[in-house]
Amino acid sequence: MNKKLIVLFILVGIIIMVRFSGITEWVSLAQLKMHRDYLQQVIANHYLLAVLFYISCYITAVAFSLPIGAILTVAGGFLFGIIAGTFYTNIGATVGATIAFFLVRYLIGDTVQQKYAVQLARFNKSMEQYGSNYLLVIRFIAVIPFFLVNILAGLTNLPLLTFIWTTAIGILPGSLVYTFAGQQLNNIEAVSDIFSFNMLLVFFFLAFFALLPVIVTYMQQRYKAVKDK
Repeated sequence: MNKKLIVLFILVGIIIMVRFSGITEWVSLAQLKMHRDYLQQVIANHYLLAVLFYISCYITAVAFSLPIGAILTVAGGFLFGIIAGTFYTNIGATVGATIAFFLVRYLIGDTVQQKYAVQLARFNKSMEQYGSNYLLVIRFIAVIPFFLVNILAGLTNLPLLTFIWTTAIGILPGSLVYTFAGQQLNNIEAVSDIFSFNMLLVFFFLAFFALLPVIVTYMQQRYKAVKDK
């Protein structure tokens, strides 16, 4: 059997086992509130180790597509404050996403690109021109789940460095919101309580400005095509 296929099966098996192990249920707002005093004491006595542990947990969660990123980000704000919490979260999320991106590209992305080179030619050209804009928009509005974006991006020809910087910048607004919510831990009962309509509006404006160069270029091309006729 192909080595890449074996690795893929192993990774999928690990993800399934972890998802059904109950670990993700343990990481919740209720648990965070319940152990808040103990966690604050750990931070006070072992700050550096706590930071390294937090970032490692975030990297692992994102790399293995575990649905606990939002809770971890809230925890980061509660434990480390808005600025430091956002910084540590950004490191963990970006590194974890990059690992997931790289694994997908290595295991199946290259194969997909080779097998469907003709069908993907136009799409790849579009990604070369506007890939960074597309990814920024997707990260800003967060309509597509974070883990799914990492997987789909790994199937494209998007450069690794472009993926890294667009992820780091694109998740920043959301990270700030969640870490701020962590500072107000007593006032929230669920992750859904964090976002307001005005906040979502800001994210959509950010997405619009990220997409603006693509819109302008498209309009210019359309205008030129009509004029040439």
